[in-house]
Amino acid sequence: MTKRRGRNLSPEERRLWSHVARHVKPMKGKTLPPEPEPEEVTATAPAPQVRLALPAPLPAPQPKKPSLPPLAPVERKTLQALRRGRKDVDSVIDLHGMRQEEAHFALISFLHRAQNSDYSVVLVITGKGGPSSAGGLFDERGVLRRMVPHWLRLPDLRSLVIGFEEASPQHGGSGALYVRLRRRRGAG
Repeated sequence: MTKRRGRNLSPEERRLWSHVARHVKPMKGKTLPPEPEPEEVTATAPAPQVRLALPAPLPAPQPKKPSLPPLAPVERKTLQALRRGRKDVDSVIDLHGMRQEEAHFALISFLHRAQNSDYSVVLVITGKGGPSSAGGLFDERGVLRRMVPHWLRLPDLRSLVIGFEEASPQHGGSGALYVRLRRRRGAG
């Protein structure tokens, strides 16, 4: 076995190692290294000074945007009135057969118009999606049914939407959503 050649330790490194070694119990059959003698500093060669770079100051905290309130479910009384036919939805949009991009744009436009018309509850029909016709691995069905709730939770629509719930069977069941809208600012 060849002995490993290494560099010599500086006096500071030897002092540090000695300090660490004093606080450790040696393994069986091993002994602690002898403590180094303190070295005298000669006046002829000044010790090099090490300057530590201070970390850059942290940027000033940005003022926080007002946080959006959490989505709330549609009230129980409103849901019961809708299910029993005592209350009608204010407007309906049918996203059936649209591609995701078209549907997303149509939904945003519809919700803005509905809020400007002071509607409180609208119906968004997504469709239930059906079994894949080809049975292929990458054929997706019911994409809008899955994506519309995600879109309604996004920050750009949170200023419009208070909450949403699955519609009752007479309004489309799991293929539709009741969406409760916020009032316009300055209205009412």
